[in-house]
Amino acid sequence: MTEESALREESPEGGEAVARTVVVTNQLGLHARPAAKLAQEAQNFTADIMVVCEEQEIDAKSILDVLTLAAAQGSVLELRADGPDAVAALDCLEEHFKNRFGEEK
Repeated sequence: MTEESALREESPEGGEAVARTVVVTNQLGLHARPAAKLAQEAQNFTADIMVVCEEQEIDAKSILDVLTLAAAQGSVLELRADGPDAVAALDCLEEHFKNRFGEEK
């Protein structure tokens, strides 16, 4: 699988998972509050959702796993989802990253 196809968004019914790249813009990084929000939102979906940061791949539905990333401001993360609501899950999570999880900085 090429990098382009790995990042291409396709319907999970087509047999491929979906992925998105996001950037942590919160001044304090992905600290406890946004990590908790990420895990809580991910739990609302049936899709398996993973977060990849460098060599680490963790379950987005686990706040402890999210905290182990220690993702600082500017960290580039890849969100991967596989399941019937994978696209909706990534739409939701990507929006939270864009809005800094409701934080001003």
